Amino acid sequence: MFAAYVTVTVLAAIFTGFAAVTYLIGHEYPKAQADMKRIPRSWVPVLGTLLAAGSLGLVAGFAVPLVGTLAAAGLVLYFIGALVAHLRVGSRKLVGWAVFFTTTVATLAVNLAYHA
Repeated sequence: MFAAYVTVTVLAAIFTGFAAVTYLIGHEYPKAQADMKRIPRSWVPVLGTLLAAGSLGLVAGFAVPLVGTLAAAGLVLYFIGALVAHLRVGSRKLVGWAVFFTTTVATLAVNLAYHA
């Protein structure tokens, strides 16, 4: 169980960390996604900060398990919000979302199972 916990948590931290970096450095992809979802571009750094906090929280969870579990739960909620944003504008391009969502749900599940 420990190997699954570490592997899934590190994978989710890497995924969300890279996504946070793209949001925070002003990469064009997050801006295009915001435009497509009709979200103000001023939200892009805020969303990047949330992703960064979630990623760092997952890593901090190795030292303080509750922090990791809360970070995983927060990321699951973040990606539920992303799904709502996609569906609100009729976007059916959900492969990227599914990868992130599945990874964060798995991370939450192994955090809960490992620390139960």
